[in-house]
Amino acid sequence: MQITELSQDGLSRQLLVTVPAGTINDMVAARLREVAKTVRLPGFRPGKVPLAILKQRYGRSVLGEVVENAVEETSQKAVAEQGVRTAGQPKIELESFEDGGDLAYKLSFDVLPEFELIDFSGLKVERVKPLISEEEVDQSVARVAEGRRDYEALEEPRPSQTGDQVVIDFQGTVDGEARDGMAGTDHPLALGSGQFIPGFEDQLIGAEAGSHKTVTVTFPEGYPAEDLAGKEAVFEVDVKEVRAPKATAVDDAFAQSLGLPDLTTLRDMVRGQLEGRYAEAARQLLKRNVLDALAEHYSFDAPPGMVQMEFDAIWKQVEKAREDGSLSADEAAQPEEDLKAEYRTIAERRVRLGLVLAEVGRHHHIEVGQDELSRALQAQAARYPGREKEVLELFRNNPNAIESLRAPLLEEKVIDFIVERAEVTDREVTPTDLMEETAQSHDHDHDHDHDHDHHHHHGHDHDHDHDHDHDHAGHTHAAAPADAPDADAAAADGEPETEPKDPVTGA
Repeated sequence: MQITELSQDGLSRQLLVTVPAGTINDMVAARLREVAKTVRLPGFRPGKVPLAILKQRYGRSVLGEVVENAVEETSQKAVAEQGVRTAGQPKIELESFEDGGDLAYKLSFDVLPEFELIDFSGLKVERVKPLISEEEVDQSVARVAEGRRDYEALEEPRPSQTGDQVVIDFQGTVDGEARDGMAGTDHPLALGSGQFIPGFEDQLIGAEAGSHKTVTVTFPEGYPAEDLAGKEAVFEVDVKEVRAPKATAVDDAFAQSLGLPDLTTLRDMVRGQLEGRYAEAARQLLKRNVLDALAEHYSFDAPPGMVQMEFDAIWKQVEKAREDGSLSADEAAQPEEDLKAEYRTIAERRVRLGLVLAEVGRHHHIEVGQDELSRALQAQAARYPGREKEVLELFRNNPNAIESLRAPLLEEKVIDFIVERAEVTDREVTPTDLMEETAQSHDHDHDHDHDHDHHHHHGHDHDHDHDHDHDHAGHTHAAAPADAPDADAAAADGEPETEPKDPVTGA
């Protein structure tokens, strides 16, 4: 094998690899001898077919197999002889090959940059700590009570108003055609709950029991049921009853109705839920601060191929956001070239920070244990009640899906490793301030949750929770069925919720 360096531009390399014809011929002969042990041809005993006949009959297919193997083996050796770590898979371009001649191909690849890890004890990082007030707990407990509110018949008939519950029969059509999931009987609907698609409940405000309403709505762009997204639907609705909300006393009796001993226990549970959710928001801010601090210390060039892949993934999301109308007004107004330049800078930073985190993990032997991965897998399956087995099988049979769980776990462990050694300053904040800062983080920072794989040398995987990814809540068609899980389901749940879950149902 002969290696000739064609070019070296920064982190990019291109080699010309030549494999002598004699080596190819020897490999073909060796492969044909293996074939001879099993092939059966009329007139010849097993294992006794002459090599010339085998070459005549199987030579072309064997030659193709040999060339493929030769390229794989020699390309690995060629890279190894360079003494570098590649970033991503090398690209191979066949230059020349004829039966009986030399094999020549170009080998192009990027190399990982070399950089020194800083002493993290000098890294300054701010950590916010949310303070949960009694008033916040009161409001959250009240929302729990509101979510379990009972309704009662009106003492005096009156038109419905926001907060009432109406019992309805409905039948919907799109383009005059009835669709599955667009009909219901005796359906209790709380007006203002947002249970149905936008505009539906508003048109039932002011309705009286026994009345008929024609409700016209448009399914939002990006609606989970793609065949309905953006389409107008007409619902014929019969209002059978209007019910008023009953006042719910928040006391020990209410807590006991939830299966808890007393109100104090309920408040403690709600406080714990709030602390958990706000802790997640605080964690995201801490992670952003760590990444910002690292970015100030590292400015090396990032491998062009990795940057291009990162940019392509981001730009695909930008285009999707443009199509479904969720692109911000500021971005929509920018010239495309300016927007591309901005996101290419973001892609470079993402890759650079990913390489730093990867090197920290590699250098300090930080790994994700099988028990940690199993817990993450179980948690992912629990997101799809009744379909846990299906989700578990999907992940177990898909290596990329497993990596989508492993990568963020590993990144979080690396972040923890850095925080433990950094100079951390704590700052107490109210939940309101915390959520505002979190929102600003999502609006202006693009480096979160890209989930770098810290283990292999040939690049790192990203799970892009970019600002243009939006989760569209399911409604009943008026309600859409829950989306089926897919192999690329993100490990993270996105922004923290601010509403408490019901301590009994978890809803």
